[in-house]
Amino acid sequence: MTFRRAATGGMIALAAVAGWTGVLPQQAQAADEVNIYSYREPGLIAPLLEAFTKKTGIKTNVVFAKDGLIERAAAEGRNSPVDVLLTVDIARLAEAEKKGITQPIESAEVDANIPANYRDPNGQWVGLSQRARLVYASKERVKQDAITYEELADPKWKGKICARSGQHPYNIGLLASMVAHLGPQKAEDWARGVKNNLARKPAGGDRDQVKGIYSGECDIAIGNSYYMAAMQTNDKKPEQQEWAKSVKLLFPNAADRGTHVNISGAVLAKHAPHKAAGVKLIEFLASEQGQEIYAEAVNEYPLKDGVPASKLVQGWGNLKADKLQLGEIAANAGKASEIMDKVQFDLGPQS
Repeated sequence: MTFRRAATGGMIALAAVAGWTGVLPQQAQAADEVNIYSYREPGLIAPLLEAFTKKTGIKTNVVFAKDGLIERAAAEGRNSPVDVLLTVDIARLAEAEKKGITQPIESAEVDANIPANYRDPNGQWVGLSQRARLVYASKERVKQDAITYEELADPKWKGKICARSGQHPYNIGLLASMVAHLGPQKAEDWARGVKNNLARKPAGGDRDQVKGIYSGECDIAIGNSYYMAAMQTNDKKPEQQEWAKSVKLLFPNAADRGTHVNISGAVLAKHAPHKAAGVKLIEFLASEQGQEIYAEAVNEYPLKDGVPASKLVQGWGNLKADKLQLGEIAANAGKASEIMDKVQFDLGPQS
């Protein structure tokens, strides 16, 4: 595998999966650069990193992989070149802390910009943007305009739900929130009920579930909010715009506890060779400018008070976010994974 330096912002992207063996180049060790391991796709974070470089003059060198970056940093130990890890859910932020690859983010700016419930109490991670776990529903076949997560286990939806793997972090996060709200047994009953209502074995990503609704394979699906924006604005794959037109977005539990939300976030690496530059990057991502880019370019919900969501996102309706502490979701992730295995969610519906 080889690295590719982008023309703007000094970004290096490695399109890889778990098991990549590349290392950051020696020139990345200059004082005016910052090294990033990212679970976030290069295209999504490019606008943020380009703006950071333009403002600070600090180049960003990025290694991207879908899996294995936390383990990589842990194995590298003191020799790790990484300064900042960017990831897409609370479970991975907690995992990074558990693996011992983090250090406290000591920044008054970050503390002022990001609410406390989206920061680790000990500063080991910080949330940077928010995404909601919504229900995609067929405009033609689903008449109701309100729903709860609990309702997804109702037999009336038998054969009508599409989902990605139950072990994916997005679904583990949702189930972990159900464990926190309902208790382990009721959460298990819920997971089993949803599994029995599946139209097919879980497969693909969130966008594939919308494709399933478009094709008539299912009527509803669970998906992250920003995927809707990604489909609605995808000029390179206009078929995804058609998928998006076939569904409406429902915000589960809007009338009670609120919709489950997860975060993208960052950690400052324990052995960061460019600690000061790493802190500057995290401060920028938490700043008003960084939060506006998250809103407008990535179509995620900003965490800094006073920064609005994009007009596209606002057009979907109001998000009432579940106020459950993210630490509780992280604490229940292991139990949620056990439940998914126990109910054999990924085997799909069985007669």
